[in-house]
Amino acid sequence: MSRKKFLRQKEQREKRRIARERIDILFTLAERVFPYEPELANRYVEIALAVQQKARIRMPRKWKRRYCKKCHSLLVPGRNARVRLRNGHVVIKCLNCGHIMRYPYLREQKARRRDSMKEATGGNEGQTSVKGGNHSGSE
Repeated sequence: MSRKKFLRQKEQREKRRIARERIDILFTLAERVFPYEPELANRYVEIALAVQQKARIRMPRKWKRRYCKKCHSLLVPGRNARVRLRNGHVVIKCLNCGHIMRYPYLREQKARRRDSMKEATGGNEGQTSVKGGNHSGSE
């Protein structure tokens, strides 16, 4: 790999790292300022989205579900967002624009399904502990 290409890649990595830091700072500021100035908080979210787009990076997972995909406002459950659990997915409704977002929670469902299958088949094969925890040696 040529030195010039290596430097360009290093520069890109640095730009993306800075962009992630800025997104984190902007969302943190948005959360802090939301109770007093919701409009400013929404502006911070818009700036964070612009930074993310410009740097061509993915939005960090912890912030991904904290803003409305339609009106780009910061979502705070109970204030401007309604959060419900329905048939294997989380439903978030933005109360500013009415947009509805659904996110599956399959991992929890799969684990629950796996546990119910074990119970249905009498699956004590791999289990060594007894539920009561009281082991008596009389046999």
